[in-house]
Amino acid sequence: MTQPYRIVFMGTPAFAVPALERLVSAGHTILQVVTQPDRPKGRGKAVVFSPVKQMALELGRPVMQPLSVRTSEFSEVLSGLNPDFLVVVAYGQVLPRQVLSVPHIAAVNIHASLLPRYRGPAPIQWAIINREVETGVTLMLMDEGLDTGDMLTSASISIRPDDTSGALHDRLAVLGADLLVRTLERFDIHRKNAAPQLHDRATYAPMLKKSDGHLDWRKPAEDIEALIRGLTPWPGAFCFIEGKRIKIFRATPKIIRTDALPGTVIPGFPDELTVATGCHALIVQELQGESGKRLSIRDFLRGHPIPPGTVLS
Repeated sequence: MTQPYRIVFMGTPAFAVPALERLVSAGHTILQVVTQPDRPKGRGKAVVFSPVKQMALELGRPVMQPLSVRTSEFSEVLSGLNPDFLVVVAYGQVLPRQVLSVPHIAAVNIHASLLPRYRGPAPIQWAIINREVETGVTLMLMDEGLDTGDMLTSASISIRPDDTSGALHDRLAVLGADLLVRTLERFDIHRKNAAPQLHDRATYAPMLKKSDGHLDWRKPAEDIEALIRGLTPWPGAFCFIEGKRIKIFRATPKIIRTDALPGTVIPGFPDELTVATGCHALIVQELQGESGKRLSIRDFLRGHPIPPGTVLS
């Protein structure tokens, strides 16, 4: 590293944690960590820290949790820190001009896609859902738009056939952290060669809702299987069997010709659950009942037989 920089780090979820760790281990000075306010979570509504706050406290770095970044008080606090860089990784709010103009050198952001594709809050999930074979991370200069800034550099990674969004998330988080540190080492060169995005080629990855996980058995088996992987671990793919909600975590498409209506369980081996789809069939391998735990299909069927002809909705 040519020199340590003075950095204000802004991030909230687990995706941002490797970047914070790598900046510290590379010798940069983290003046302040800014993360979203603590939120109640789970059925008990216990207040929990964000993953970035937890890591910042472990590293002994100061933490701020403003309700809004659009106040003059917040931008004045950042200005008083005199940072070289503002590093933003999945913070959770769009930053206004008065915040982006605080650092002496630049405000930079790690985004989990190969921009301009998959701008928005859920690029990892949608890349899997859309059956992409490749994705990556982009480090960009920030502007007031949503993931629209000039690109400093990027790194690509293959999407494996069995990747869930959780598994791909973890690899991209590390890839992004490494890319960030390497780019800061030669920032002047990267900034000089920064490339504007081709906005006419942009696509958007909207936030997912729990309802997006409701499986449509009329779709091809390959698309359903990709949706299951893209929604694991959150928000989760599900269907209903006789009115009871079932979460599906893992499945395999299979080329089978059948006249059964989509969603109908068709005959297979005793320890299999094979479901007709709009094209071919899906073999369900791992699932969870309403009040049970995550089980292999073999273990699930022992206590909950699902005979051929049963219709999943």
